[in-house]
Amino acid sequence: MSLVIGIDAGGTRLRAALASPEGVLATAASGAGNPRSVTEAALADHLTEAIAAVCPPQHAGDVRALAAGFAGARSPSAADPEPDDPGSRAARAALATALRRCGVTGAAVRITGDIEIALAAGPGGPRDGLVVVAGTGAAAARIRGGLQVAAVDGHGWLLGDEGSGFWIARRGLRAAVRALDGSGPPTALVRTLVAATGSQPDLPAADLRLHLIDAAVAHDPPPRLASLCPVVVRTAEEGDDVAAALLDEAANRLLESLTTLRPEPGEPLVTTGGLLGPAGPLLSRFTARTAALGVHPHPVPDGLAGALVLGRSDAGHRALLPPT
Repeated sequence: MSLVIGIDAGGTRLRAALASPEGVLATAASGAGNPRSVTEAALADHLTEAIAAVCPPQHAGDVRALAAGFAGARSPSAADPEPDDPGSRAARAALATALRRCGVTGAAVRITGDIEIALAAGPGGPRDGLVVVAGTGAAAARIRGGLQVAAVDGHGWLLGDEGSGFWIARRGLRAAVRALDGSGPPTALVRTLVAATGSQPDLPAADLRLHLIDAAVAHDPPPRLASLCPVVVRTAEEGDDVAAALLDEAANRLLESLTTLRPEPGEPLVTTGGLLGPAGPLLSRFTARTAALGVHPHPVPDGLAGALVLGRSDAGHRALLPPT
């Protein structure tokens, strides 16, 4: 039997799948998979959990190839086919540990960023096109021949990730504390974020402001602040103008990243992540904005199907591509 493993290691969760030439046999999920936001030991544990769940010991020796895309790992390029940045090094080391624990030896291993597997998950499994990822973090890139040739953002929570889940959560908290001290307009985000972070909205404004400040800095590592993004989204859906304006601005920031890549009309564009995947809360806003560029987003849930496309290619399987 010839098997392949695909892994999509995102900032919030890690997913793995086992496939034969005929189709997917098993899928599983584990904890966060960004090697820049979790320790190498924690990443190895999360990878071990997911791989062991999809690949029982009796099949470990049948795995011919594994392709894994990691948020936080540098994407291979023609000039740098095996990046040596800290994220890529940690991903390689953690994956090697997990494969050893699971008894998977002799498999061809391909490690990429999450951009490449996202594109490969698009209709027909394209090797050329554009990708915009918006989840915990955010980035845009152009891929040619399966390799990244240009990238915008992906700078992390401190310096960038414009329009990401972290960005939205931080801006939502900022709007709430500004409403409480009188420097910003009133917003229902005060009520919803106070409730989501474990306090009562009937406390004095000064106490609520300090509570939200403490709640924001208590997230460790900081990217976990993105867990409050759904609260901002729900508040916007309930009709709050301030929250809705934040989502509009997030879509604008993502469009700016895409525009920087100078998309060509009709060029394939794949979007993914919790905000731009199918039914993502920013997808309709983003799609409306891309029309003027002559490109249309094809949302995919994640890059797992793309990781399997790449793994099957490395294993010599016949292509089972995502539908066109």
